[in-house]
Amino acid sequence: MKHPTDHTLSVEQAASTFAALGSEQRLGVLRTLVRAGPEGLSIGALGEASGVTGSTLTHHLRILTQAELIRQTRQGRSTICAAADYAHVETLSRYLLTECCADTTSDSRDDHAHD
Repeated sequence: MKHPTDHTLSVEQAASTFAALGSEQRLGVLRTLVRAGPEGLSIGALGEASGVTGSTLTHHLRILTQAELIRQTRQGRSTICAAADYAHVETLSRYLLTECCADTTSDSRDDHAHD
């Protein structure tokens, strides 16, 4: 899935990306990688930290990579490292929050800002 360079998402792109997060295990893998920082984790360390290993981890990494939520480093035929794609995760978050409270009065927006 390719995303526009201005870091905005169409409804279709956002829906497709959110669908990739529709698994508790995939969401857990992504959260583990976000917590790990920009260097990411080796596949072994990611499996240990997330509790997802083997072919199940490979399956989830493929889906998260296709959704551009993570990046993988390969050496030959082996994946050696995975890291969150922070720019795309931020774009996805911005998609939800860009019009936060747009349909409310300014007073209620101010009230929610302090929650």
